[in-house]
Amino acid sequence: MPSTTTGTPPRTDDASLSHGLKQRHLSMIALGGVIGAGLFVGSGAGIAAAGPSIVVAYALSGLLVMLVMRMLGEMSAAYPSSGSFSAHAERAIGPWAGFTAGWAFWVLLCTAVGLEGIGAAKIVSGWLPGTPEWAWVALFMVVFCGTNLAAVKNFGEFEFWFAALKVGAITLFLALGVLAIAGVLPGTDSPGASHLNDFMPNGGEGLVIGLLASVFAYGGLETVTIAAAESENPVKGVASAVRTAMWRIALFYVGSMAVIVTLVPWDSKEVVEKGPYVAALDELGIPGAGQLMNVVVLVALLSAMNANVYGASRIAYSLVERGQGPKVLGRVSGGVPRIAVLASSVFGFLCVLLSYWRPNDVFAWLLNMIGAVILVVWIFIAVSQLRLRRRLERETPEKLVVRMWAFPWLTWVALAGMAAVFVLMAREPDTRVQLYSTGGMTLVLAAVGYAWQKARATKG
Repeated sequence: MPSTTTGTPPRTDDASLSHGLKQRHLSMIALGGVIGAGLFVGSGAGIAAAGPSIVVAYALSGLLVMLVMRMLGEMSAAYPSSGSFSAHAERAIGPWAGFTAGWAFWVLLCTAVGLEGIGAAKIVSGWLPGTPEWAWVALFMVVFCGTNLAAVKNFGEFEFWFAALKVGAITLFLALGVLAIAGVLPGTDSPGASHLNDFMPNGGEGLVIGLLASVFAYGGLETVTIAAAESENPVKGVASAVRTAMWRIALFYVGSMAVIVTLVPWDSKEVVEKGPYVAALDELGIPGAGQLMNVVVLVALLSAMNANVYGASRIAYSLVERGQGPKVLGRVSGGVPRIAVLASSVFGFLCVLLSYWRPNDVFAWLLNMIGAVILVVWIFIAVSQLRLRRRLERETPEKLVVRMWAFPWLTWVALAGMAAVFVLMAREPDTRVQLYSTGGMTLVLAAVGYAWQKARATKG
């Protein structure tokens, strides 16, 4: 049970969970975790708005994400926990903060499971016309629920091979793109800088839209710190994943955006309609590129489903372990919190049903509610790191295996960056409603968490 003060740390040892993830699992989860469907598909809208300046947008948001991951890595290496940032927020700020961050992220992950299932079903039903999308979603849900109900090493194996395919595909794409730009790819002429002349076609407004799109494309990196708690060597796993985050983000995100806008005109309709990666491969005249990329996008979606069911179940388990949720979700069997896995999967499938039953009100409201959750989580991470770093230096400096760069200045820079993103969201009509909806959910969760904290203090 958690303490009602910030001075006594909550349970973070996850003793009843298994530790079946091997270092190779964790390394590939970290590597593949940055390559999601948001990168393959969602980046098209960002390119259409920002033009070639999308490279700057991804670089800026990538720098912010690197700082967040470094802060999270510092705390997770010192205090490995399946609760990750939720447990750190409770330790640093108070139980209400852990409650708020944890349950907001749980809702985000479960809803994302449903969205990814819908996206994957659309691809498969496109290959097999006449098959109902809901049946494919149900099949995917059953498969990944079953995978996560079994030993954690099964989750690790699925993610290992999913990630290997994604990494291989994007590495091949980058290699072909660089060869084409250099003019040495057979059958293609180098475009030179002809597509980069109008660098900011829609001015600062377009860059802002691209920046907001890029920020949310990075969501999901946090899963590796959740998974690390069930690895053979949590401290080593977190440290390794965080230290390689910089080159992974620079190569896969910024690098691929640079290749795409150099190869394809930014205002090409295919960038949005087919996706930027398919458009670039079509530009190179590679046969079957569209279907090949659809396979890769399908793998990215299924990988995200698998990872999000896992992450949601572990966050729920950690919250219950700290007395912040229904006790039934904390039951562990065979080293797996199976009730939490089932609950997370059911919530995800409910989101799918809502997308069919009430697409214009209830489902749209749910999507808006989770729109800015990742930014809320990042703020809790930064504030927690500011508080915990001094405590670690004073009490257990040997636990500082990973250190935040230029502390505390870069932590404050990161917080300023998050505040700037909030301001930009408030300026844009499309994102303003997400900001307000997420803010409302966060305030409700914080109020419930604070009332619970006070009640526990009174009982204690």
